[in-house]
Amino acid sequence: MKKIISISLGSSKRDHEATVNFLGEDFLIARKGVDGDFRKAQKLLRELDGNVDAIGLGGIDVYLFSRKKRYTLKYGMKLKEVLKKTPVVDGSGLKNTLERLVIKQLDKDPRFSFRDKKTLMVCAMDRFGMASALVEAGADIIFGDMIFALDKDIPIRTIDELEEKADKLLPEISKLPIGLIYPVGEKQDTYADIQEKHLKYYRWAEVITGDFHYIRRYLPEKLEGRIIVTNTVTQTDVETLKKKGVRYLITTTPEIEGRSFGTNVLEAAFISIIGKKWEDITGEDYLDLIERLELKPGIRELNPEITYRSPYTFEDIKPVPANT
Repeated sequence: MKKIISISLGSSKRDHEATVNFLGEDFLIARKGVDGDFRKAQKLLRELDGNVDAIGLGGIDVYLFSRKKRYTLKYGMKLKEVLKKTPVVDGSGLKNTLERLVIKQLDKDPRFSFRDKKTLMVCAMDRFGMASALVEAGADIIFGDMIFALDKDIPIRTIDELEEKADKLLPEISKLPIGLIYPVGEKQDTYADIQEKHLKYYRWAEVITGDFHYIRRYLPEKLEGRIIVTNTVTQTDVETLKKKGVRYLITTTPEIEGRSFGTNVLEAAFISIIGKKWEDITGEDYLDLIERLELKPGIRELNPEITYRSPYTFEDIKPVPANT
Protein backbone atom coordinates (compact mmCIF):
# COMPACT_ATOMS: atom_id res chain seq x y z
CA MET A 1 0.00 0.00 0.00
CA LYS A 2 1.32 3.42 -0.95
CA LYS A 3 1.31 6.16 1.70
CA ILE A 4 0.41 9.71 0.67
CA ILE A 5 0.54 12.42 3.33
CA SER A 6 -0.50 16.06 3.19
CA ILE A 7 1.19 18.37 5.68
CA SER A 8 -1.01 21.43 5.98
CA LEU A 9 -0.48 24.76 7.69
CA GLY A 10 -4.21 24.66 8.33
CA SER A 11 -6.23 23.54 11.31
CA SER A 12 -5.63 20.08 12.77
CA LYS A 13 -9.40 19.88 13.36
CA ARG A 14 -9.76 19.17 9.64
CA ASP A 15 -7.44 16.12 9.68
CA HIS A 16 -8.68 13.03 7.90
CA GLU A 17 -7.42 9.64 6.78
CA ALA A 18 -8.84 7.32 4.12
CA THR A 19 -7.93 4.47 1.81
CA VAL A 20 -8.61 4.45 -1.92
CA ASN A 21 -7.77 2.21 -4.85
CA PHE A 22 -6.26 3.75 -7.97
CA LEU A 23 -5.64 1.48 -10.97
CA GLY A 24 -5.67 -1.65 -8.83
CA GLU A 25 -3.33 -0.33 -6.13
CA ASP A 26 -4.32 0.70 -2.60
CA PHE A 27 -3.36 4.12 -1.25
CA LEU A 28 -3.46 5.37 2.32
CA ILE A 29 -4.19 9.09 2.10
CA ALA A 30 -3.92 11.32 5.17
CA ARG A 31 -3.99 15.01 5.98
CA LYS A 32 -2.15 16.39 9.02
CA GLY A 33 -2.64 20.02 10.02
CA VAL A 34 -0.09 21.92 12.12
CA ASP A 35 -2.35 24.83 13.18
CA GLY A 36 -0.21 27.42 11.43
CA ASP A 37 3.03 26.30 13.11
CA PHE A 38 5.66 26.56 10.34
CA ARG A 39 8.43 24.94 12.39
CA LYS A 40 6.18 22.02 13.28
CA ALA A 41 5.51 21.54 9.56
CA GLN A 42 9.26 21.43 8.90
CA LYS A 43 9.75 18.91 11.71
CA LEU A 44 7.01 16.61 10.39
CA LEU A 45 8.42 16.80 6.88
CA ARG A 46 11.86 15.76 8.12
CA GLU A 47 10.32 12.80 9.95
CA LEU A 48 8.35 11.69 6.88
CA ASP A 49 11.16 12.16 4.37
CA GLY A 50 12.01 8.76 2.91
CA ASN A 51 9.23 7.03 4.86
CA VAL A 52 6.23 7.74 2.61
CA ASP A 53 5.68 7.59 -1.14
CA ALA A 54 4.76 11.24 -1.74
CA ILE A 55 3.89 14.38 0.20
CA GLY A 56 1.52 17.23 -0.54
CA LEU A 57 1.88 20.70 0.95
CA GLY A 58 -1.43 22.17 2.09
CA GLY A 59 -2.31 25.69 3.14
CA ILE A 60 0.64 27.02 1.17
CA ASP A 61 1.89 27.01 -2.40
CA VAL A 62 5.40 26.55 -3.71
CA TYR A 63 4.54 28.20 -7.00
CA LEU A 64 1.93 30.64 -8.25
CA PHE A 65 1.29 31.19 -11.95
CA SER A 66 0.02 33.88 -14.22
CA ARG A 67 -0.68 32.95 -17.83
CA LYS A 68 2.96 33.36 -18.82
CA LYS A 69 5.05 33.44 -15.63
CA ARG A 70 5.77 31.33 -12.58
CA TYR A 71 6.47 32.83 -9.17
CA THR A 72 8.19 30.99 -6.31
CA LEU A 73 6.78 31.55 -2.84
CA LYS A 74 9.58 31.96 -0.35
CA TYR A 75 8.00 30.03 2.52
CA GLY A 76 6.56 27.31 0.29
CA MET A 77 10.02 26.68 -1.10
CA LYS A 78 11.44 26.53 2.44
CA LEU A 79 9.12 23.61 3.14
CA LYS A 80 9.86 21.90 -0.15
CA GLU A 81 13.61 22.11 0.44
CA VAL A 82 13.29 20.21 3.74
CA LEU A 83 12.64 17.05 1.73
CA LYS A 84 15.64 15.24 0.30
CA LYS A 85 14.16 11.84 -0.62
CA THR A 86 10.37 11.91 -0.87
CA PRO A 87 8.69 13.67 -3.82
CA VAL A 88 6.65 16.71 -2.83
CA VAL A 89 3.98 18.75 -4.65
CA ASP A 90 1.66 21.66 -3.85
CA GLY A 91 -1.34 20.89 -6.08
CA SER A 92 -0.56 23.52 -8.72
CA GLY A 93 -0.20 20.91 -11.46
CA LEU A 94 -3.78 19.73 -10.95
CA LYS A 95 -5.11 23.25 -10.56
CA ASN A 96 -3.87 23.95 -14.08
CA THR A 97 -5.26 20.73 -15.55
CA LEU A 98 -7.99 19.00 -13.53
CA GLU A 99 -9.75 22.21 -12.48
CA ARG A 100 -9.70 23.59 -16.01
CA LEU A 101 -11.16 20.28 -17.23
CA VAL A 102 -13.86 20.29 -14.53
CA ILE A 103 -15.12 23.70 -15.66
CA LYS A 104 -15.33 22.45 -19.25
CA GLN A 105 -17.20 19.33 -18.12
CA LEU A 106 -19.67 21.33 -16.02
CA ASP A 107 -20.24 23.84 -18.80
CA LYS A 108 -21.73 21.05 -20.96
CA ASP A 109 -24.37 20.36 -18.30
CA PRO A 110 -27.46 22.60 -18.76
CA ARG A 111 -27.70 23.01 -14.97
CA PHE A 112 -24.29 24.64 -14.79
CA SER A 113 -23.62 26.30 -18.16
CA PHE A 114 -21.51 29.33 -17.26
CA ARG A 115 -22.53 31.54 -20.18
CA ASP A 116 -23.49 34.93 -18.67
CA LYS A 117 -23.78 33.44 -15.16
CA LYS A 118 -22.74 35.89 -12.46
CA THR A 119 -19.63 34.18 -11.11
CA LEU A 120 -17.44 35.18 -8.18
CA MET A 121 -14.01 33.55 -8.04
CA VAL A 122 -12.77 34.46 -4.58
CA CYS A 123 -9.10 34.07 -5.49
CA ALA A 124 -7.77 33.35 -8.98
CA MET A 125 -4.04 34.02 -8.75
CA ASP A 126 -3.52 30.49 -7.42
CA ARG A 127 -5.95 28.99 -9.97
CA PHE A 128 -5.29 30.51 -13.39
CA GLY A 129 -6.45 27.28 -15.05
CA MET A 130 -9.93 27.53 -13.56
CA ALA A 131 -10.02 31.29 -14.13
CA SER A 132 -9.15 30.91 -17.81
CA ALA A 133 -11.73 28.15 -18.30
CA LEU A 134 -14.49 30.28 -16.74
CA VAL A 135 -13.64 33.18 -19.03
CA GLU A 136 -13.60 30.87 -22.06
CA ALA A 137 -17.04 29.57 -21.02
CA GLY A 138 -18.43 33.11 -21.10
CA ALA A 139 -19.04 33.65 -17.38
CA ASP A 140 -19.91 37.15 -16.16
CA ILE A 141 -17.01 37.08 -13.74
CA ILE A 142 -15.52 38.92 -10.80
CA PHE A 143 -12.09 37.83 -9.58
CA GLY A 144 -11.97 38.60 -5.86
CA ASP A 145 -8.24 38.44 -5.16
CA MET A 146 -7.98 42.06 -4.06
CA ILE A 147 -11.19 41.81 -2.02
CA PHE A 148 -10.70 38.55 -0.13
CA ALA A 149 -6.90 38.13 -0.01
CA LEU A 150 -5.82 41.78 0.28
CA ASP A 151 -8.98 43.28 1.84
CA LYS A 152 -9.35 46.00 -0.79
CA ASP A 153 -12.67 46.64 -2.54
CA ILE A 154 -11.23 46.29 -6.03
CA PRO A 155 -13.08 43.75 -8.21
CA ILE A 156 -11.16 42.42 -11.21
CA ARG A 157 -13.34 41.87 -14.27
CA THR A 158 -11.10 40.46 -17.01
CA ILE A 159 -8.37 37.85 -17.35
CA ASP A 160 -6.05 40.51 -18.77
CA GLU A 161 -6.54 42.70 -15.70
CA LEU A 162 -6.00 39.64 -13.48
CA GLU A 163 -2.72 38.88 -15.22
CA GLU A 164 -1.64 42.52 -14.97
CA LYS A 165 -2.37 42.54 -11.22
CA ALA A 166 -0.65 39.17 -10.76
CA ASP A 167 2.52 40.28 -12.51
CA LYS A 168 2.55 43.47 -10.46
CA LEU A 169 1.75 41.99 -7.03
CA LEU A 170 3.07 38.44 -6.96
CA PRO A 171 6.79 39.32 -6.87
CA GLU A 172 6.18 41.00 -3.49
CA ILE A 173 3.39 38.72 -2.23
CA SER A 174 5.62 35.70 -2.84
CA LYS A 175 8.03 36.94 -0.14
CA LEU A 176 5.39 37.21 2.61
CA PRO A 177 4.55 34.65 5.31
CA ILE A 178 1.51 32.77 4.02
CA GLY A 179 -0.59 33.68 7.08
CA LEU A 180 -0.71 37.31 5.94
CA ILE A 181 -2.62 36.47 2.76
CA TYR A 182 -4.32 33.11 3.41
CA PRO A 183 -6.30 31.62 6.32
CA VAL A 184 -4.07 29.18 8.21
CA GLY A 185 -4.29 27.58 11.65
CA GLU A 186 -7.26 28.70 13.75
CA LYS A 187 -8.37 31.12 11.00
CA GLN A 188 -9.70 28.06 9.18
CA ASP A 189 -12.10 27.45 12.08
CA THR A 190 -13.37 31.01 12.51
CA TYR A 191 -15.12 33.65 10.44
CA ALA A 192 -13.54 36.96 9.53
CA ASP A 193 -14.96 40.37 10.37
CA ILE A 194 -17.40 40.26 7.47
CA GLN A 195 -18.07 43.68 5.98
CA GLU A 196 -20.33 45.02 3.27
CA LYS A 197 -17.44 45.01 0.79
CA HIS A 198 -17.39 41.21 1.13
CA LEU A 199 -21.12 40.49 1.43
CA LYS A 200 -22.26 42.40 -1.66
CA TYR A 201 -20.28 40.15 -3.96
CA TYR A 202 -21.85 37.02 -2.44
CA ARG A 203 -25.29 38.60 -2.87
CA TRP A 204 -24.55 39.32 -6.53
CA ALA A 205 -23.09 35.95 -7.51
CA GLU A 206 -24.99 32.87 -8.63
CA VAL A 207 -21.79 30.81 -8.83
CA ILE A 208 -19.03 31.06 -6.20
CA THR A 209 -15.74 29.34 -7.00
CA GLY A 210 -12.22 28.95 -5.68
CA ASP A 211 -10.43 27.96 -2.49
CA PHE A 212 -12.91 26.88 0.17
CA HIS A 213 -11.06 28.54 3.04
CA TYR A 214 -11.49 31.94 1.39
CA ILE A 215 -15.14 31.13 0.61
CA ARG A 216 -15.88 29.92 4.14
CA ARG A 217 -14.15 32.78 5.93
CA TYR A 218 -16.61 35.34 4.58
CA LEU A 219 -19.80 33.27 4.32
CA PRO A 220 -22.99 35.30 4.84
CA GLU A 221 -26.03 33.96 6.67
CA LYS A 222 -27.86 33.04 3.48
CA LEU A 223 -26.72 31.78 0.10
CA GLU A 224 -30.07 30.79 -1.40
CA GLY A 225 -29.81 28.82 -4.61
CA ARG A 226 -26.09 29.37 -5.14
CA ILE A 227 -23.73 26.98 -6.90
CA ILE A 228 -20.38 26.53 -5.16
CA VAL A 229 -17.42 25.00 -7.02
CA THR A 230 -14.53 24.23 -4.68
CA ASN A 231 -12.78 21.37 -2.85
CA THR A 232 -11.35 20.40 0.55
CA VAL A 233 -14.76 20.31 2.20
CA THR A 234 -15.59 18.25 5.27
CA GLN A 235 -19.01 16.84 6.20
CA THR A 236 -19.42 19.73 8.63
CA ASP A 237 -18.80 22.17 5.77
CA VAL A 238 -21.44 20.41 3.68
CA GLU A 239 -23.99 20.72 6.49
CA THR A 240 -23.16 24.41 6.92
CA LEU A 241 -23.67 25.11 3.22
CA LYS A 242 -26.95 23.21 3.21
CA LYS A 243 -28.25 25.30 6.12
CA LYS A 244 -27.32 28.47 4.26
CA GLY A 245 -29.44 27.44 1.27
CA VAL A 246 -26.74 26.49 -1.24
CA ARG A 247 -28.35 24.50 -4.03
CA TYR A 248 -25.35 22.72 -5.57
CA LEU A 249 -21.98 21.92 -4.05
CA ILE A 250 -19.46 20.79 -6.65
CA THR A 251 -16.02 19.53 -5.66
CA THR A 252 -13.25 19.41 -8.24
CA THR A 253 -11.45 16.51 -6.53
CA PRO A 254 -13.20 13.17 -5.97
CA GLU A 255 -14.88 12.38 -2.68
CA ILE A 256 -13.03 9.73 -0.68
CA GLU A 257 -14.87 8.25 2.32
CA GLY A 258 -17.09 11.30 2.70
CA ARG A 259 -14.34 13.91 2.27
CA SER A 260 -13.05 15.96 -0.64
CA PHE A 261 -9.28 16.27 -0.28
CA GLY A 262 -7.17 19.14 -1.56
CA THR A 263 -5.46 19.16 -4.95
CA ASN A 264 -2.08 18.77 -3.22
CA VAL A 265 -3.08 15.35 -1.84
CA LEU A 266 -4.41 14.08 -5.15
CA GLU A 267 -1.38 15.41 -7.01
CA ALA A 268 0.90 13.64 -4.54
CA ALA A 269 -0.90 10.37 -5.35
CA PHE A 270 -0.54 11.17 -9.06
CA ILE A 271 3.20 11.74 -8.87
CA SER A 272 3.65 8.38 -7.15
CA ILE A 273 1.77 6.71 -10.02
CA ILE A 274 3.41 8.62 -12.88
CA GLY A 275 6.89 7.99 -11.49
CA LYS A 276 8.53 11.17 -12.78
CA LYS A 277 10.12 14.09 -10.98
CA TRP A 278 7.61 16.86 -10.32
CA GLU A 279 9.39 19.29 -12.65
CA ASP A 280 9.33 16.71 -15.47
CA ILE A 281 5.60 16.00 -15.35
CA THR A 282 3.60 17.64 -18.14
CA GLY A 283 -0.01 18.69 -18.36
CA GLU A 284 -0.54 15.79 -20.76
CA ASP A 285 0.72 13.38 -18.08
CA TYR A 286 -1.88 14.65 -15.64
CA LEU A 287 -4.69 14.65 -18.20
CA ASP A 288 -3.85 11.12 -19.31
CA LEU A 289 -4.05 9.87 -15.72
CA ILE A 290 -7.28 11.77 -15.07
CA GLU A 291 -8.79 10.00 -18.09
CA ARG A 292 -7.50 6.59 -17.00
CA LEU A 293 -8.93 7.09 -13.51
CA GLU A 294 -12.20 8.38 -15.00
CA LEU A 295 -12.26 11.23 -12.49
CA LYS A 296 -15.42 13.31 -12.43
CA PRO A 297 -16.39 16.28 -10.26
CA GLY A 298 -18.46 15.50 -7.19
CA ILE A 299 -21.95 17.03 -7.51
CA ARG A 300 -24.33 17.31 -4.55
CA GLU A 301 -27.73 18.95 -4.77
CA LEU A 302 -28.20 20.20 -1.22
CA ASN A 303 -31.45 22.16 -1.61
CA PRO A 304 -33.38 21.15 -4.75
CA GLU A 305 -36.32 23.42 -3.91
CA ILE A 306 -34.30 26.63 -3.56
CA THR A 307 -33.57 28.75 -6.63
CA TYR A 308 -31.20 31.67 -7.07
CA ARG A 309 -32.64 35.16 -7.12
CA SER A 310 -30.65 38.36 -6.94
CA PRO A 311 -31.77 41.90 -7.77
CA TYR A 312 -28.17 43.09 -7.99
CA THR A 313 -26.25 44.01 -11.11
CA PHE A 314 -22.57 44.86 -11.15
CA GLU A 315 -23.51 48.53 -11.31
CA ASP A 316 -25.28 48.10 -7.96
CA ILE A 317 -22.26 46.67 -6.16
CA LYS A 318 -19.22 48.20 -7.83
CA PRO A 319 -17.09 50.46 -5.60
CA VAL A 320 -17.51 54.21 -5.77
CA PRO A 321 -14.24 55.88 -6.88
CA ALA A 322 -12.59 57.75 -4.02
CA ASN A 323 -12.49 61.06 -5.90
CA THR A 324 -16.25 61.24 -6.60
